[in-house]
Amino acid sequence: MESNEKVPYVLTGKSYTAVAINAAAKAGEWIKSKLGMHEQLSTKTSAQDLVTEVDKGAEQMIRRLILTHFPDHAILGEESVEPGEAAAISALAEAQDEEYLWIIDPIDGTTNFVHGFPFYSISIALAHHGEVIIGVIYDPSRDEMFVAEKGKGAYVHGARMAVSGEERLAEGLIAVGFPADPVVKLPINLRGIAALAPRARSLRAGGSAALHLAHVAAGRLSGYWESGLNAWDIAAGALLVAESGGKVTDTLGESYHLGVRNIVATNGALHAEMLTVLKESDATGF
Repeated sequence: MESNEKVPYVLTGKSYTAVAINAAAKAGEWIKSKLGMHEQLSTKTSAQDLVTEVDKGAEQMIRRLILTHFPDHAILGEESVEPGEAAAISALAEAQDEEYLWIIDPIDGTTNFVHGFPFYSISIALAHHGEVIIGVIYDPSRDEMFVAEKGKGAYVHGARMAVSGEERLAEGLIAVGFPADPVVKLPINLRGIAALAPRARSLRAGGSAALHLAHVAAGRLSGYWESGLNAWDIAAGALLVAESGGKVTDTLGESYHLGVRNIVATNGALHAEMLTVLKESDATGF
């Protein structure tokens, strides 16, 4: 290298993680302070798909915090994308070739937030050339910060997380979802719910994909499945599960990538059994 050539200053992954944690914590604190105070409520794709000015404000706050540190990074945030599946797919296609792409869901579980049901979260992921390298999910209601760095494990309250040990679906506590699309996606999910209910120990539908994934990573749920999600619902949580020793695929068993919309995340041991039940009940979403 010639002596007059500048050596680029390289930020370590820790800096990315610190910024993600800080953004999630600050946004979470602000969102919690707005509980029960949202003035305007509007719907996006259906009567079940809610958005408030709090979602939009939280996303702006997170964007500002990230861009202050990394002004040349790209950001894909739920509230900056037009409603609907086609728009989400198109926005991801445009963004996923970016060197560094932050993927944000400012409030995952807006319906819960609106009703005051304390199960909503902030999800922030960072992808490098399309591969998720940082995943942070913050639950303001319980003040729990779930953090994963690729290859370095996943943590909550600073303690290393590990998936649960159940070996059969009959022993498993499985999370499911009721999608906001009542016409196409809801019937698919209901078929899967009907098939899983008698096979699993019990089902839960908390209403936040990100928190479901965080709880699979923490060993509190044995698995989670839902059809019709977006990149910002899954990106951070998928890394948490993988770094906690679990397995994340699409509903056909193909490896997770940012374009996956039909997700199965488990402790690994139950994975094949869950995939079989979903396939047999025509609940893969494909």
